[in-house]
Amino acid sequence: MIFERASRREFAQSAAGVSVALLAILLSTQLIRLLKDAAGGRIVPEAVASLLGFATLNFMPILLSLTLFVSILLSLSRAYRDSEMVIWFSGGQPLTAWTKPVLRFAWPIVGAIALLSWFLSPWAYYSRDEYQQKLSARSELSQVSPGAFQEVSGGRRVIFVEALADDASTIGNVFVASVQDGKLGVVMSDTGRQRIAENGDRFIVLDSGRRYEVEAGTPEFKIMEFERYQVRVQDGEARPVEPSPKTMMMHQLLFETGDKARGELVWRIGVPLSALLLALLAIPLGYVNPRAGRSANLLLAILIYAIYNNLLSVSQAWVAQGRLPFWIGLWAVHALMLLPLLLLFARRMNVGNLFARRRG
Repeated sequence: MIFERASRREFAQSAAGVSVALLAILLSTQLIRLLKDAAGGRIVPEAVASLLGFATLNFMPILLSLTLFVSILLSLSRAYRDSEMVIWFSGGQPLTAWTKPVLRFAWPIVGAIALLSWFLSPWAYYSRDEYQQKLSARSELSQVSPGAFQEVSGGRRVIFVEALADDASTIGNVFVASVQDGKLGVVMSDTGRQRIAENGDRFIVLDSGRRYEVEAGTPEFKIMEFERYQVRVQDGEARPVEPSPKTMMMHQLLFETGDKARGELVWRIGVPLSALLLALLAIPLGYVNPRAGRSANLLLAILIYAIYNNLLSVSQAWVAQGRLPFWIGLWAVHALMLLPLLLLFARRMNVGNLFARRRG
């Protein structure tokens, strides 16, 4: 009992450190990508935090699975390096005795992975798509980012502003290009503001500027100066989120018979199951041979994790494409990974028996 409590405490300490490091890497990479999209005008800056939260929920099952695997691996590797496992084997204890504390530590995390994969991740995908639809339906002016050319109205109009107030009420150095009746019109002004009419229509009111108009294929060219010019902007209509396997809850997927839904089901069931098998794989992979260096087992573990995760992704894709039957795709990859699990256990237990015989 004391051994199990000490083991789970060490697993938990390793998991805390690993999860913080992996989460920091995940948040950093996703934040950089979203900030790049915001700077390029593909998303509005205020949407970065919300989209980052949705992306974090989507990646949490994989992050927890990797955290579980690495934390157990690092704890057992330390036990080998500090010769604790030598004492363990010399006392006649088999390597399989580690499965009990490992499983007790792993079950809550595997349950959290299943909860995320089956319910929270689909909700995050649906909420992200719904949020993006609402953003795309906002007024044209609210989609504009200062210092970037932005296409609005389905690409029929291009707007550039150099400065934009926080409430979008005033703008500076405005450029608006649009095509009407086969003629290209370009409007430029130093200052402008937003006006809302009594009926709710929104306008960009430009002061003291010029309008250039040219008809394609002809030499006609017009220049008009104005003191005030109004451009009507409008809110788009938020389209409903199209249902997809990624946005379906688990109970909905179970009753879907399409190949894509079956493929998504293979992934959602496979992620928590793979986390459990990886936790058991970490027991024999934790073996450290001082002659081979301390990082040899870690490199092998990373290779096995990458192969397992990629095989699961390939299985999902083949089922979704109809190239692999659902029931085969559901269990084939996990059954294949049982082979190295049993072989590694058999090999490490022979090492433990060797220590026991030497003691005897």
